[in-house]
Amino acid sequence: MPRNVIDCLVNVHFGETEQQPGWMLAVRDNYFKGGASMFDAVDMSELLDEMDEQGVRKAILMDNLTKPSVTARKFVEARPDRFSLAMGGANLLRPVASLRDLSAVVRDLPVSYAAVGPSFWGDGQYPPSDAVYYPLYAKCAELGLPLCVNTGIPGPPIPGEVQNPIHLDRVCVRFPELRLCMIHGADPWWDIAIRLLIKYPNLRLMTSAWSPKRLPESLLHYMRTRGTGKVIFGSDWPVLAQRRVVPEAEALDLPPEVLDKYLHDNAQEFFFGPHEQEQ
Repeated sequence: MPRNVIDCLVNVHFGETEQQPGWMLAVRDNYFKGGASMFDAVDMSELLDEMDEQGVRKAILMDNLTKPSVTARKFVEARPDRFSLAMGGANLLRPVASLRDLSAVVRDLPVSYAAVGPSFWGDGQYPPSDAVYYPLYAKCAELGLPLCVNTGIPGPPIPGEVQNPIHLDRVCVRFPELRLCMIHGADPWWDIAIRLLIKYPNLRLMTSAWSPKRLPESLLHYMRTRGTGKVIFGSDWPVLAQRRVVPEAEALDLPPEVLDKYLHDNAQEFFFGPHEQEQ
């Protein structure tokens, strides 16, 4: 029986690009061993069929301030009960106008979180502790908007050191009001990530882009013990299909109540608020 799941990271925009950049092809072919269909245009009915099959009640779709996803926004407009947005693409080097745009989008559309990938802009030279991020942190805290930051060595052949989660230590100290989530796991720095999760109440970790059966035992132990409310499910669909990762998550050695928190409750509380009523 499929569970009640929130998939916190879904990509429906890949098919909007005629020619993928070389690093995207490399991550598909060399890292995830995916097929050409990974970059196909997405049919909403087919995605909803997969969601229904796997008990995914809601999916958060990646979007971008600089290059808005026509597909993501169309899906949200058609089915606001099933989809919301994650907003990347803030211009951290010229932040004032960009953050005005973020405020406007949050006001007008259902945005569940903002997102930034330190390895994916500025040639990977700015760790999250750099002051260039501070306007984004302050704006997200002001809006009450969670911020997701890529952690762990990225799949594409781009610099990865800036995604060591230790860089978030100073961020959590200086912005205690900010609701912050590490996304795409934290490999090979899982133990650092876990220590930070223990240390900071407003910090979370999402396992997007990670096959649940590949998650380290140290993280599963933390989820079963002190971290029952700290780890959040995400697929990175279509990089990892829901048909693959939801059953893998259900097969984990987790108590039923912990599995429910991982697949649904933690995301519901962190991204949608503890008072949102389920339909």
